[in-house]
Amino acid sequence: MPMCADTFTNKERDERFARALDRIVHPGARERHGIGMQKEKTLHAVLKAYEDPDEDHHEIPIENYIADIYCEKTMSITEIQTANMGYLREKLKVFLPLYHVTVVYPIPAGKWVTWVDPETGELEKRNRSPKKGNYYNAFKELYKISPYLDHPNLDIKLILLDIEEYRLRDGWGRDGKRGSHRFDRIPTRIVSETVLTQPRDYLQFIPYDLKEPFTARELAVSCGCPRESFSTQALILRKLGVIEMTGKRGRSYLYRVAPQID
Repeated sequence: MPMCADTFTNKERDERFARALDRIVHPGARERHGIGMQKEKTLHAVLKAYEDPDEDHHEIPIENYIADIYCEKTMSITEIQTANMGYLREKLKVFLPLYHVTVVYPIPAGKWVTWVDPETGELEKRNRSPKKGNYYNAFKELYKISPYLDHPNLDIKLILLDIEEYRLRDGWGRDGKRGSHRFDRIPTRIVSETVLTQPRDYLQFIPYDLKEPFTARELAVSCGCPRESFSTQALILRKLGVIEMTGKRGRSYLYRVAPQID
């Protein structure tokens, strides 16, 4: 995988991430300057510093777009996408024929939420969210760039992170939480990460104990995914040639792991 930075061990990864945090998140800065008031959100800035500490590689004009990170030595681009991957479609259309592109997508593994008074900026006591994220949460976003997932110049890097989330009490209802807006997200720890470089890398999303043939719903349930997301997961795996259709059971299509995966 062409990258400006060398590959590194988990210990080196954690030290590198700690340095990125120290550079971007200063003690007391959020209280002094207002959470989320910076032009670049903290999560995006920390991940950019983590992926490539050299600021000379950041925010580089490429083909009428701005690349988050560009390494001229390896002709590689890194895009940090913390939300809607659909925004990347036009960039990928232009970048992929010319450069190796890595899309970095963070997923909150554990999340602590702090509410912020919109009038005074006062912070309430933080509470842990009951929701826990995993790599399967990325499928909804990956579907938005599915035409490019099998491109030889594209890598997808999924990072599971613990995150501090700050939300503004600017919604409706007595507590102002419904319809509220997120102010900022501060990553605190990398839990794990995986890089998808070729279709066979997606085999990790199919549990070993899943009996064949299986339906899309059975696949999703075996992974602990919400049932409403089962079709998206199966569509992506089928497009990449990881699974193939073998028939039907009632009104549901049946699948199996493809015998040969590129």
